[in-house]
Amino acid sequence: MTGRFYFRQLLAGRDFAVGDPVATQMVNFVYALGDRQTGDAVLVDPAYRPGEIVSLVEADGMRVTGVLATHFHADHVGGDLVGHEIAGIAELLETNDVPIHVQADEVEWILKRTGVGADALVAHQSGDQLAVGGLDITLIHTPGHTPGSQCFSPTAASSAATRSSSKGAGAPICRIGPRGDVRHPEPAPLAGERRHGALPGHFYSASPSAPMGEVRGYNAVLAPSTPEQWLAMFTR
Repeated sequence: MTGRFYFRQLLAGRDFAVGDPVATQMVNFVYALGDRQTGDAVLVDPAYRPGEIVSLVEADGMRVTGVLATHFHADHVGGDLVGHEIAGIAELLETNDVPIHVQADEVEWILKRTGVGADALVAHQSGDQLAVGGLDITLIHTPGHTPGSQCFSPTAASSAATRSSSKGAGAPICRIGPRGDVRHPEPAPLAGERRHGALPGHFYSASPSAPMGEVRGYNAVLAPSTPEQWLAMFTR
């Protein structure tokens, strides 16, 4: 890693939670994004062994100043996963008192599933921005996987003016994509999700990342050639 932008992609069962059979089977990715100059970093979906994730980031000379939650499922934020109790944001908060940034529609679900207090969560609307040192992260509501699923688009900010106006166009997004078995009544946000390149939430493919042009060649969800065709798969 070079430059000011700090980025790590960590795989459950390999980089942390080694030997945990659930983590190994679920193959979740956790991301760390931050500013090397200030040392600030945020974690995307720290679950299974959050303490180990924090230690890995701190070994890079960074400090965890917040968490970004894509959605409320236990393998991303902790809680019960079909009888298996997954550690997540509740356990992280025991040692790192940091804000958990969630989409507003997801708040009630995260409270129920994780047991954290409402004062630990920061509820966001789509388009809100979070400053992490000199890095701006735009939070984008992308319902489909869950009602409050969200994406994160990071952009370097060179000034306060840039921070207030930047929308993160063209930047990578950490997110969970729409599910093929879930239909949703709001097509506009989902159409926006399809247009972006993305970093995956799970290691379900042969490679941990790939150009969107290649992914569209074998991913049925991305196969439709027009927004109308794609929306027909997910909306009612």
